[in-house]
Amino acid sequence: MRCALPRPVERAPRRTRRFSLVAAAVAAALLLSGCGAQLQRGYLPEPVTEIGPDTIAFWNGTWIAALGVGVVVWGLILWCLVAYRRREHDTELPTQVRYNVPLEILYTIVPVLMVAVLFGKTVELQNAQLHHDEEPDVIVNVVGKKWSWDFNYLNEDVHVTGTQAIDLSKGEPGLRETLPTMVLPVDSRVEFVLTARDVIHSFFVPQFLQKLDVMPGRINTFQVTTTEEGRYTGKCAELCGAYHAQMLFEVEVVSQEEYQAFIEQQRQSGHDGLLGSELNQYDYYKDPFGDEFDEDLNRVPPEQRQED
Repeated sequence: MRCALPRPVERAPRRTRRFSLVAAAVAAALLLSGCGAQLQRGYLPEPVTEIGPDTIAFWNGTWIAALGVGVVVWGLILWCLVAYRRREHDTELPTQVRYNVPLEILYTIVPVLMVAVLFGKTVELQNAQLHHDEEPDVIVNVVGKKWSWDFNYLNEDVHVTGTQAIDLSKGEPGLRETLPTMVLPVDSRVEFVLTARDVIHSFFVPQFLQKLDVMPGRINTFQVTTTEEGRYTGKCAELCGAYHAQMLFEVEVVSQEEYQAFIEQQRQSGHDGLLGSELNQYDYYKDPFGDEFDEDLNRVPPEQRQED
């Protein structure tokens, strides 16, 4: 009698498996390399100011911390589901544990420490974003209005006036050329003095990775140092009425020579002088907020400010 031997199980050759692993690794590397720069900056816009990399580092750090906490929590949940699952031979309830003092202290102190560190880093970044040099290279009074922007260049005594982007919904080319454009010199410290003619707006240029509210009756300020030449689109980031989406503007960062040519062009085209508060819908700025600015939005030296 002959005994039938079992047929050996056919397995994929090692060479084939190795090739599959190499192909998968190459595909993953190509995929990651395609979005490497975006991934490194946390899918935020590429920064064009000096403070931008610090903002990206903070953003990425918070995500890494959040994902670390998530991995630990998810791991503990899955471990409990597997280790303490009900088995077939279990007939009684498991031992009930009401409290564990060391564990409770751990999961109370650790979150408090994490929140404290996050708060400290937030304040540190905010202070850096709102830091003011005594004498910036350029001072621009950004005036928000329904539904456009005016730009007063305080030192140069010229202005740019804007109109609402009413053709935004048409989707036709050429819209950017009709938007009010703020021209800034590269490698310069720029101060933005934010005021509003009517309601609350918000001055936002995505590539600056920073925004600040434009509020009637209050003067908000911040400074940036431009580092890259280019043209960027800004917008209002605060819902301000029916045509909020059409409240767009352009920022163009150019060389110092081009900036001086732009200022001279504004003078020759009749845009010299500043657009004053008489255009405001409400008379908010007779007494500027605090005593840091005078009625012409010029910064008052500390020794000349009134004491409360």
